[in-house]
Amino acid sequence: MPQMMPLSWLTLFTFFFLMLILFSVMNYFSTLNKPLEKQFSNLKAKSLNWKW
Repeated sequence: MPQMMPLSWLTLFTFFFLMLILFSVMNYFSTLNKPLEKQFSNLKAKSLNWKW
């Protein structure tokens, strides 16, 4: 259809780049609010007896 302007590669690149930035920021802030004390309590050192 000649009336419709085709999407250029620059528009698609900026759209997907902004989506990447948006999802990475959302992922960063969703994992930031989790309590860290619970994660560090599970990290107790276990001595492993290696047989080699």
